[in-house]
Amino acid sequence: MTFAFSERGATPEREEREDEQDEKPRRTAIARPTRDALDYALRAALLTMNSRADEAHPRWHKFASAISGATGGAFGLPALVVELPVSTAIICRSIADIARANGEALDDMSVRMACLEVFALGGPARTDDAAESGYFAVRAALAQAVSEAGQYLATHASVQDGAPAVVRLVSLIAARFQIQVSQKTAAQAVPIIGAAAGAVINLMFIDHFQDMSRGHFTVRRLERIYGAESVRTAYDRP
Repeated sequence: MTFAFSERGATPEREEREDEQDEKPRRTAIARPTRDALDYALRAALLTMNSRADEAHPRWHKFASAISGATGGAFGLPALVVELPVSTAIICRSIADIARANGEALDDMSVRMACLEVFALGGPARTDDAAESGYFAVRAALAQAVSEAGQYLATHASVQDGAPAVVRLVSLIAARFQIQVSQKTAAQAVPIIGAAAGAVINLMFIDHFQDMSRGHFTVRRLERIYGAESVRTAYDRP
């Protein structure tokens, strides 16, 4: 006996495609807030930190991130434009804190750009295309933009609005980071319930990016010791 199914192709692959289609409008809507959040993180977090070597304090940043997420989530999506820059800046300061603890000199603008670069390294979700990209491939794709932005900031006392080098880098990173942000907005869409979700999501985000930054700056430290080519060869070794 055979059975006919009216829903043809109800496969995991089809469900994944439908999920991605549902994500596209949300990503489009949060594209500008994501760019603004990264721009704020650059100005308010990275460019105001000193280069004094110190031990990293990830727990303090996790606590602050959870409070920010819970506060924003309690008011639902309207609060996103306020909460997202704050939580992104907290994550960014944590990344820079970890970089500094790994021997990076934050008075070097290229190092500060390397901190911002961490946001492009992808998230843990399966819908995050960046997470499937090779680590060195992402760095190579951003290399020129990182270099140009670093050179601009090294020769200017402050970030001017619309500076092409900075705008280009922030836009490239935002295109990847907005995948995680779209998931965050979905979780915080319902007020009150969103408060708990916002705290949990922010903890997941900062925990992930802290892990990514530890790996990123460990690789950079090894590159300073052994050379970039040797580290890449070891990385690609099966």
